[in-house]
Amino acid sequence: MASHSQSTQEDAILALAAEHPLLRARELRERGLPTIALSRLVGAGKLERVARGVYSRPGRAISEHRSLAEIALRVPRGVVCLLSALRVHGIGTQAPSAVWLALPSNVPAPRIDQPALRAIRMSGPALTEGMEHLLIDGVQVPVFNAAKTVADCFKYRNKIGLDVALEALHDGWAQRKLTMDALWHYASVDRVANVMRPYLESVTL
Repeated sequence: MASHSQSTQEDAILALAAEHPLLRARELRERGLPTIALSRLVGAGKLERVARGVYSRPGRAISEHRSLAEIALRVPRGVVCLLSALRVHGIGTQAPSAVWLALPSNVPAPRIDQPALRAIRMSGPALTEGMEHLLIDGVQVPVFNAAKTVADCFKYRNKIGLDVALEALHDGWAQRKLTMDALWHYASVDRVANVMRPYLESVTL
């Protein structure tokens, strides 16, 4: 039978889990709560382990983009990009089976089984410009904006296919999620302005 102090600690952890849809073990440590209590709460069915060091209340409604929140917690220097960013912005028809994540060149790709991860190396302005933070399941997730994502699709067309880049450009433009100024800016940042020029000219005809 749990002691009074133990049950008080567990109540505090459950209250924290109610505030944070995805609860990290380190958030307990920051508040002086024992992380070993997480195992007891999982065993009692009051919490579930959704990823390494990440927990949630059982039966909690989860968003379509929960895997992005999990990755953001575990790989804080990454930025959601390419097919995963298109999905977030509602552009195109891609349904990626892995989370596409931009990482600095000097950061080793983490070994993560679930959710699956597809790491893309970026550096300089290509990594730092065009980033926005979206709140997903209580987690601030860094994601490239729509125009930067479309420019990235052309830059990495050999990885994802030119047809995907073209679909993203035309669909994003049709939905008015892109502006020509932004597209030109990020085409320059990604050094693909010459590649994109004929396609950008075609959407304005």
